[in-house]
Amino acid sequence: MKKFLNEPEAFVDEMLEGIYAAHPQQLTYVADDKRCLVSVARQPGKVGLATGGGSGHLPLFLGYVGRGMLDGCAVGGVFQSPSAQQMFEVTKAIDQGAGVLYIYGNYTGDILNFDMATELAEMENIRVLSVVGNDDVASSVQGEEHKRRGVAGIFFVYKAAGAAAEEGMSLDEVTRVADKARLATRTMGVALSSCIVPEVGHATFSIGEREMEIGMGIHGEPGIRRGPLLPADAVVDEMLKPILAELQLGQGSEVAVLVNGLGGTPQEELYVMYRRIHQVLGGQGVQVAQVHVGEFATAMEMAGASISLIKLDDELKRLITAPADTPFFRQHPQAGR
Repeated sequence: MKKFLNEPEAFVDEMLEGIYAAHPQQLTYVADDKRCLVSVARQPGKVGLATGGGSGHLPLFLGYVGRGMLDGCAVGGVFQSPSAQQMFEVTKAIDQGAGVLYIYGNYTGDILNFDMATELAEMENIRVLSVVGNDDVASSVQGEEHKRRGVAGIFFVYKAAGAAAEEGMSLDEVTRVADKARLATRTMGVALSSCIVPEVGHATFSIGEREMEIGMGIHGEPGIRRGPLLPADAVVDEMLKPILAELQLGQGSEVAVLVNGLGGTPQEELYVMYRRIHQVLGGQGVQVAQVHVGEFATAMEMAGASISLIKLDDELKRLITAPADTPFFRQHPQAGR
């Protein structure tokens, strides 16, 4: 596959240089390290929200740094965790005296480095708490949710926690909200083709021209079933089945829906998928309070999609539909319905 690259080793830093050049009113970096990305506008007394993870997933993770969502992000190489020192530098920069909440995905490297960053922060008398996203129902069975990966559904955790911090909630309260959003969110993905890491230069895995893999992770982690590509409605039905079973939705339940492209799927096809989701939820009497269709957590140029649902109560609905303004996500008050 052809790519717009200079030197593959410079891919991440040149991508960041482009983002800083495009959004100078919203984003900057600290510690003389472009991979320590923070918001320009930091509010005294507000809880700081930080995330971090590997590159190759835009707009996840750094794309959600901005008003009403996150305050900083440590950026790693493609599919690589950022270092503990980078996470610590971001933490110091965004602490405004109210403490810092880490929200990140359930991956070993990220857990180890965020834990180390927490210890470094505590030595500087910065109080830090963590919420680890684990919304991917394909990555472990029910009852062992602690083994599940964090994927596109972490968007809803960022959104709820960001709005809570914006309202002036304390670190403990923002953490409660983030954990509540985490527990209410489920995601299932499907892949149709592989991605290519620039420094590797070839497909990460192979999948047949007429095949799909249900449940594949955003780094190419194995899914739960590979087989012939089915019609879109049948694919959506299979993806929704475990999500609906675990969220225990019924007549009058309210949800927000995220249909996410993995980098190589046209939005037209994502809307074909949402059409079926709308039919299924409507048929069960589930109310859809908000819909997002687009790219929210990609995997380079992988063709495929994921579906995330968050079950809403009044508090989560208020926070999910609150305004936000980041370089990659903007929401006005009237977006909720």
